Amino acid sequence: MWTRDFALYFVARAIALLGDGMLPVAVALAVRSAGHGDSGVGLVLASWMTPLVALILFGGVFADRFGARRLMIGADAVRVVTQSVVAVALITGNSPLWLLVTMSALAGAAAAMFQPGVASMVPRVAADVQRANGALRVADAGAQLLGPALSATLVVLTGPGTVYAINAATFAVSALCLLALRLPPVVRAPKPDVTIRRDLREGWHEFRARSWMWSVILIWVVFGVTLFGPYIPLSSGVITGYLGESAYGWTMSAMGGGTVLGGLVAMRVRPARPLAAGGLAMFGFALIPLSVSVHAPFGLLLAAHAVGGAAWAFWSVMWATSVQTQVPNAVLNRVSAYEIAGSVAGIPVGQVLAGPAAALVGADQVLGASALVGVLGCAVLLAVRPVRHLRRAPA
Repeated sequence: MWTRDFALYFVARAIALLGDGMLPVAVALAVRSAGHGDSGVGLVLASWMTPLVALILFGGVFADRFGARRLMIGADAVRVVTQSVVAVALITGNSPLWLLVTMSALAGAAAAMFQPGVASMVPRVAADVQRANGALRVADAGAQLLGPALSATLVVLTGPGTVYAINAATFAVSALCLLALRLPPVVRAPKPDVTIRRDLREGWHEFRARSWMWSVILIWVVFGVTLFGPYIPLSSGVITGYLGESAYGWTMSAMGGGTVLGGLVAMRVRPARPLAAGGLAMFGFALIPLSVSVHAPFGLLLAAHAVGGAAWAFWSVMWATSVQTQVPNAVLNRVSAYEIAGSVAGIPVGQVLAGPAAALVGADQVLGASALVGVLGCAVLLAVRPVRHLRRAPA
């Protein structure tokens, strides 16, 4: 598996993921310290997610038309600029909310161009797709393990601007590694009269034809609004409120540690029904918001986040491998764009509504409801026959 191309791709993703792993803590602490509160944190996070959802379908079309690697390199270059601008603004002490929101939105638009290509690149750089996804998930886990604690330390010692500067550098490294890949060209039949609209329609047809895929995405839309979206805006305030800022960083690192374990398990375990196995594992994710909502002691808080991280990593590998092996390569970027758009569509709504909902009923109550939705959603996931019965694709 560790060919030159996969090693370069792994480094590109691992370095960029480390920078991204540092960023949520920096965003939460920077925006809150500037006096914008939970609503401000939710707005900055939502301003990144909204253009991602709005533009990612076009990212899938462009990746199929012009090549995923080319689009990914361009997206990295844009994010080098946006993160550098925010770093300078934070370091100089001139960081109004409108600037943070604008740069976050531009970075989200770049991510929309980058993300669809991730799925199609893995089969091109690795023969064993599941092991490759497992290795990448471990890299993601390592980023979650090291990133938050490193970010919290840097914020305390030097301020959040340093974290944004490091994030900009990680995107530069990612672009250089992608540029160094030696991949054979993808042969595509010429389609001179095919419009973007027709490309989008073809991708939608392929997505809709797979009931296991759109069933999961419908559940993930609900999860985005009620589970994934509210978590960072509210948990950052709750945890720092009763345990301090450093505890929040260590909690995120515990989640990363669990994700390492889940990724390693996913590299070895090959269930005949991958989505059913992943759905069972996802019940553990509900422990994350539950532990915050009940103000669990520090040790239990770390343990709950570790279990939840392991559950998330195992599900993610099972899902990514299913998508990459069940969808034809010619339409994989576009289908991936639809599944990513659906997966994250509810998150900005949940991020924006988190602050007002917490003001109305309390952050603890909102997070408790998130845990309940997580359990019910996993039960529904396993009750859907196409999801439960989807079998592993032949090697």
